[in-house]
Amino acid sequence: MTPLTLYALAGAGIFVLGLVGTLGRGHLFWKVLGVNFMGSGAFLILMAASPRLPGGEADPVPQAMVLTGIVVAVSATALALGMALRVAVRTGRPYLSEDLPTKTPEPVEESDVESSPDRPPKDRAGGEESTAH
Repeated sequence: MTPLTLYALAGAGIFVLGLVGTLGRGHLFWKVLGVNFMGSGAFLILMAASPRLPGGEADPVPQAMVLTGIVVAVSATALALGMALRVAVRTGRPYLSEDLPTKTPEPVEESDVESSPDRPPKDRAGGEESTAH
């Protein structure tokens, strides 16, 4: 087995792993992560399948395409995670309606939250704690 065949098989395995993760999980974070795995597998297959120039060097065009694809994948991941966060904030769950698990966690009410990173904790009287002493 040549190293190029090994790379192609590893890429196919990573792609299948991402496909299983995307289709088998309902949580939006795991779906985005699965799509990233699929992209990584496709990049590895493209690098392994690139034609060789005389002297055994790889053709630089597929390498440039993979580099461009990585940049686009990072941007698409940021967009997808932002959209997943918006779905989680608006619906109270990080699932799409058709992907709901059999038992969903109850959404947290704002009155149940003691403090958040962007808001100082409330004192016992109900007002916000002052930062000046």
